[in-house]
Amino acid sequence: MPEETLYADLKFQDSAKKEEAQTSDKCGGKVSSAVSHSQHKTVVILTLLCLLLFIGVVTLGGIFYTTLEKEMTKSNHLQSIKEELQRNVSLQLTYNLSNLEKIQNLSTMLQNIATQLCQELYNKDPEHKCKPCPKGSQWYKDSCYSEANGYKTWQESVKFCSSRNASLLKVKNKDVLEFLKSKKLRGYWLALSPREDYRDSETLSEKMFLSEWFEGSTDDLNGMYCGFIDRVKFYYTYCTDQNKIICEKTASKVQVESVLNGLPDGSL
Repeated sequence: MPEETLYADLKFQDSAKKEEAQTSDKCGGKVSSAVSHSQHKTVVILTLLCLLLFIGVVTLGGIFYTTLEKEMTKSNHLQSIKEELQRNVSLQLTYNLSNLEKIQNLSTMLQNIATQLCQELYNKDPEHKCKPCPKGSQWYKDSCYSEANGYKTWQESVKFCSSRNASLLKVKNKDVLEFLKSKKLRGYWLALSPREDYRDSETLSEKMFLSEWFEGSTDDLNGMYCGFIDRVKFYYTYCTDQNKIICEKTASKVQVESVLNGLPDGSL
């Protein structure tokens, strides 16, 4: 009897262990299966995300490349337009400069013709309205010569001419030299710079072109020597002595209109 009871207990324990083992195997299998399914799902999701990301990058790259290509095309087109405009502007400037040069040449030629015509009219009528000098003055080359009445000291003469925007007589080129010789002037102050020492008379010549012409102050000229012209020579005397005056100034341009209006009818 005790042996049968012991046998039954052992059998029951073995049976219980088997059932526990089977239950354990079944539970383990179910857990393993669930974990495997979850991992697979995660992999699928990650794969899809990677695929979407790749598609997005490719799409953005395509858009960027397309946009870049369009912008480069536009830029090249604008550059071509710019270069064309620059060529056109350069050609226009060249054309304008050429025309301006022609106009300037024509203007110079017209001015020279007007001056020559005015000179001819002036020779016939010294007070012709085309004369580019003040009334009562003499026109020679590009200068106007005005003679003042009376006698003045050298200092007074300088101030007198200066008040009329002119200067005392100067001999600075061959044309003026020959002009003064032909006039045979007597006792007219020259614009030679005052000297402290006396100087003997000299013949009017081209040596005068190298002379020092007055450009400074007229203050305190007592005891100083100033030059004056007498026919074909020039002399020195005290600056406080009195002589005659000729003022000179640059002639204005001859006005073409004054020449045309002054021409006799039918001369053109």
